Amino acid sequence: MRKRGAMFPNRLTEGYKSFLDGSFTAQRKRYQTLAEKGQRPEIMIVGCVDSRVSPEAIFDAAPGELLVVRNVANIVPRYEPENEFQHGTSAALEFGVQALRVKHIVVLGHASCGGIRAFADDNEPLSPGDFIGRWMSQIAPAAEVLGPRGKDLTRDYLQALEFASVELSLRNLMTFPCVRILVERGKLMLHGAYFGVATGELLVRDPETGAFSAIAEGANPLKMIRCEESD
Repeated sequence: MRKRGAMFPNRLTEGYKSFLDGSFTAQRKRYQTLAEKGQRPEIMIVGCVDSRVSPEAIFDAAPGELLVVRNVANIVPRYEPENEFQHGTSAALEFGVQALRVKHIVVLGHASCGGIRAFADDNEPLSPGDFIGRWMSQIAPAAEVLGPRGKDLTRDYLQALEFASVELSLRNLMTFPCVRILVERGKLMLHGAYFGVATGELLVRDPETGAFSAIAEGANPLKMIRCEESD
């Protein structure tokens, strides 16, 4: 008897059926155009793998509108082609900036980030490979800026580290020659943002002061980015 393989998750099967009958049918022409002419998103988002923080859902994005790369704690590594880290995020940046010519890159941090907590806790590795620990070690410069965290790990410290990590990723973006050149020419803009999982609040970083503050109530953040580009 032929051995039966693992069943595909029923939740995904049902979700696909709903998608096929709903949004895909409603946007069939858009999908056909994307298939025939290719994608041309203007906005790239570096987000976290956290299942609660989906950029497409947060920004109510249509198919082909956002180029999204997700990793643990939404980290952008420095431009170091020969370093020990894998280059999935760097490859995505190269594709978005060099091939698709995106006009904006948004580093999207979030509250209650497990990767940030893992770095701050400095617990034993989850596996012999310690992939999370080695990956998260990249935010050490952000932690150094904050100084000693004190005896107790507070929510305020964790949030400050989440903000500082976004800042560090923005600085790291500028170490990529292709990014730096386009930013200096005014053809690419970098943004920092932060999503409150429990509240739904979106904070956007002021490029002049570095402060994170809530966007105008009721405003569409995706539309705001577009308007900023066109001004």
